[in-house]
Amino acid sequence: MNMAGIATREKLIEAAKELFLAKGVDGASVRDIAAKAGIALSSMNYHFQSKEMLFEEIFGMLINTRANALKQILDSEMPIEEKIKEYVYGHIDLLVEDQLLVSFVLSVIYRNSDNIASMRSIEKLYNSEIFSEQLRKEIRRGEIQPVNPEQFYVSMISLIFFPFSIKPLIADRHGLDEAATKQFLSERKEIVYKMLMASLKK
Repeated sequence: MNMAGIATREKLIEAAKELFLAKGVDGASVRDIAAKAGIALSSMNYHFQSKEMLFEEIFGMLINTRANALKQILDSEMPIEEKIKEYVYGHIDLLVEDQLLVSFVLSVIYRNSDNIASMRSIEKLYNSEIFSEQLRKEIRRGEIQPVNPEQFYVSMISLIFFPFSIKPLIADRHGLDEAATKQFLSERKEIVYKMLMASLKK
């Protein structure tokens, strides 16, 4: 692909990211994206045959590197307390950094519920096998409270993810601007970590 073609694709991707964030994936049309990018609709259709193709490319760009980083933490040989802290802090930092991530993950899950198991990016984000086995070993050794490892993992994901899905409500309820909202959400790193560890300590 020549430089002009690459530049056109980048314009379309940036325009789509802005519109997906503002309107949601289903609320942004192909015409909206082309118009915002200043690109002819025919050119949009040439580079991306559908909005779904554009959505999937952006999703891959947003998720793959980040998902790999989170998976590496869960699959590492860190002690459980250190691992939980690294995962919680890292995951929340990623969500604070990129507002699109939450809406994209939710959109992918609900749009692809029939074939969710085959989506590698989602598998990296929801990847509890090694972590759950580590919890079981700690339980057997008497190091932590008996817990259902999968329930604990879901609780961890929920505590991290849910506040970002209601970010506008949090901002409105507390009268926060964008910077203050990010700060509020960032402060949850220590709160969530301490809550999780408190549930495990004997």
